Amino acid sequence: MKKFLVLSLVALMVLAFGTMAFAQAKKEEPKLEFKASGFIDMVTLYWRNQSAQAGPIFGPPGATFLPGGHQFDKENSAWSTRGHLKFDAVYGKAMSGTIFFEMDSTRWGDAGYPVTTTGHGTVGRWGGDESAIEIKNLFFTFAIPGMPVPMQATAGLQPLAVRPHVFLYTDGTGVKLDTRIDPATISLFYFKALEGKDASADDVDVYGLQASAKISTLTLGGYGFYYNMNTYPVDSSAVLAYGVSPGYESDMFWLGVFAGGKLGPVVLDFDFVYNTGEIERRGAFAVPAGAKRDVDFRGWMTRAKVDYPWEKFNFGAIGMYATGADMKKTSATGLPGSDVANGAGFSRKVGSYVVPPFSEQFAFGDGMVIQTGWVRAMTRMTVASATSLNRGAVGGTAFAQAYASFKATPWYKVTLKGMYIWDTTKNGNTIGNAVKASGVPRDDSDIGWEIDLINEINIYKNLKWDIALGYLWAGDALDYRVGATNTNKSPKNPYNIHTRLIYSF
Repeated sequence: MKKFLVLSLVALMVLAFGTMAFAQAKKEEPKLEFKASGFIDMVTLYWRNQSAQAGPIFGPPGATFLPGGHQFDKENSAWSTRGHLKFDAVYGKAMSGTIFFEMDSTRWGDAGYPVTTTGHGTVGRWGGDESAIEIKNLFFTFAIPGMPVPMQATAGLQPLAVRPHVFLYTDGTGVKLDTRIDPATISLFYFKALEGKDASADDVDVYGLQASAKISTLTLGGYGFYYNMNTYPVDSSAVLAYGVSPGYESDMFWLGVFAGGKLGPVVLDFDFVYNTGEIERRGAFAVPAGAKRDVDFRGWMTRAKVDYPWEKFNFGAIGMYATGADMKKTSATGLPGSDVANGAGFSRKVGSYVVPPFSEQFAFGDGMVIQTGWVRAMTRMTVASATSLNRGAVGGTAFAQAYASFKATPWYKVTLKGMYIWDTTKNGNTIGNAVKASGVPRDDSDIGWEIDLINEINIYKNLKWDIALGYLWAGDALDYRVGATNTNKSPKNPYNIHTRLIYSF
């Protein structure tokens, strides 16, 4: 089926070019223009009891942030830097090409001197001269000539972004077709996440469709995505020799609807996403006696945001609910044959909302502590992008938030947020791992109350300074087990203070 779709796409493009390209009237040759844009920032971080979660479905932070770890209940501080440099070669309205570089310092003073290695996130090494320039995007866009409706194709390493605050953002190689049939805009996606061996069925392909239309002041839309993962997890290191199959495969679907725009005096933003599919043990690979060869995934999330702007103020509220797993039915990985986290038996069902492998959905959160923060925060309690299906920033949690902003001057804006977060995982907790006296996982609902204060200062037109504070009064659902004992410990309330000075050009 997938080969038929790809060949059909190629045939359509060949037909369009072969029969219509030469029918275009001669026009004045456009000029080639080069444009450059980007930013350089400087981030400071000061935090306590925040660490990205290790498990893809649920699970506690890394060992250093658990009781007994050297960072548990300790204050931490660091500086970091990121730079973007984007070049666009624009050839009239019909064509353009983009080369987009990213350079990161995971920390000022990245470990290692003299420099003996190169790679991602090492710009901050002492002594400089680090080979850490990352190619974020490399693609070209062109209008397909002679089509009855405007159609545009984008090919190469490009952003795959669909409602990124709840579903999907990643960079990958693929083809995207955009067309407009008034009032609707329709996009088709085909991306290659993993090729593996050219002559083996071990590749990972992504297919998608998104459509939206503006009706009066509202934009309504929907999308569907299919991840055909013949290698799971999606990890190039898992590419095996010919004749040897990966241990697992997965077929996953995401279906979503969204709405946004102005409705009377308020601005609305609404999303609902449903995920369904399975992970299956491949071929002759055995599973333990009594275990299923496949694990079913069924989860959903919804988010609604309302803003009421009034003069120099903006008042708003957000509600979000994402399903959590049942720890009596699954493990943290969800893999067939793995032991459930609570009780006896093997993983058979994952009810948590999950995002696709490598999705950076976690980077578009609504808070500063539980989710990634306003100021490109590098501390969080949510799962980072991974090669596996993972809960992202929201799976297994829900929250209700109210906030207000005040633009005191043309150069200064302040925002205050308050939110209550609770746990939706069953027979266990999403982030904490507290246990009962018997040693089985404890099921709590209270993650805690969070307050965030965000200051935005425009020093110059292109120079901005953000200062943000997040503080969480931790609830029982953030208690942690002490080693292998049947006792628990509550962490001190997590917080962070982050600043970001950014020059954009």
